Formats: sequence, structure tokens, C-alpha cells
Amino acid sequence: MKRREFLTRVAGGTVGTLSFALMGRGASAQAPQAPTSFDSSNLFAMDQSASRPVRLPPKPGTRVVVSADERDALEHRIRCQCGCTLDVYTCRTTDFSCQVSPSMHRDVMGLVSGGYSAQEIIEAFVGVYGERVLMAPSTSGFNLLGWVAPFAALGGGAILVTALLRTWRRPAAPNAAPRLSTVRSSDATDEERARLDAAVRDDR
Repeated sequence: MKRREFLTRVAGGTVGTLSFALMGRGASAQAPQAPTSFDSSNLFAMDQSASRPVRLPPKPGTRVVVSADERDALEHRIRCQCGCTLDVYTCRTTDFSCQVSPSMHRDVMGLVSGGYSAQEIIEAFVGVYGERVLMAPSTSGFNLLGWVAPFAALGGGAILVTALLRTWRRPAAPNAAPRLSTVRSSDATDEERARLDAAVRDDR
């Protein structure tokens, strides 16, 4: 192999290697990058300062009357106030960035240790936060009207629609044929009755 041919091949290989490297760099620059990770643990604006103390002095002769399962069921009825719309139990066991649900859980534990029943604990939380702390409004007083009114309106609307459909489907009554006025025999004179009798005899 001549020196010129050798140098030509070496130069061609070098150019090819550089071209391949540049093409690879350009492809990597144009390739779509993987989407950045998104923390979907909380899709709402959280208010970490929303918790308020719910505490009551222990009852005399304190005795725990709420079991662990009843306590968990109780926390399912209480809404976390951080803004996540979850109950306290679900929020504290799924969203570890929330600081409100653990605080509310500690208040529940303190009231349980103080000998309070589940209903008394619910009433204590309502006394501090209001009805908004409940996952479902209570069925008494004005809240009872809120529960009943939609169903009553729905039932009344169904009755009204049924009545209208029956009215529309009912066929129209045919026009009554005009009645011929008749002369009562008691109102006729003797002469008129005689003429009437004669006319009847002629028709026979």
C-alpha cells in the first residue's frame, strides 16, 4: 500500500468518526427529555396553620371508652382542615407532608385518653371548628332541612311531571250534541195538547 493511499484512508476514517460523534450529539440534544417528576401527594393549597387546639380536662375517674377501631372510625368523620378535603385518618396516613391532620389526631387521642365518648369528641371538634369540620353535616335542626329538601323537591317535581303527562295523553272529550228543547206537557194549554194528540193519531 502506498503512503498516499494510507493517509487518504486514515483521513477518511477520522472524518467519519467526527461526523458520527457530531450527529450523535445533535440527536441527543434534540431528543425529548423525560418529564420532570410531579409531586401529586397534595393537589390543593395547604394551610399548615389551620389546626386549633381541641382539648378538654380529663373526666373524673378517667376510663377510656373508645376502642382503637372506634377511634379510627371517628377520625373518618372529621375533616382535615389543611384544605385537602380528606378526613383526618386518610390524610394523616397518606399525605405525610400535612401537619394539620397529625395535630388533629393528637387532639382526638387526648380526648380519648380523657374518657370522652365518640359523640362527645365530635361535639368538641364542632365547638372549635364549626360544622365544617364534619365530613357529613349532622341530621338535625337546619341541617335536617338541608338533607330532606332536595329529596322533597325531587319527589314533588316527579309528581308534577306525572300529572302533566297524564293530562297531555288524555283524549279531548267530544263536543256534546246540542239538546233539542222540549215543551213540558204541564206547560202546554188544553188546545196545544189536543193538537199534539191529533198529530200523533195521524202519524199512526
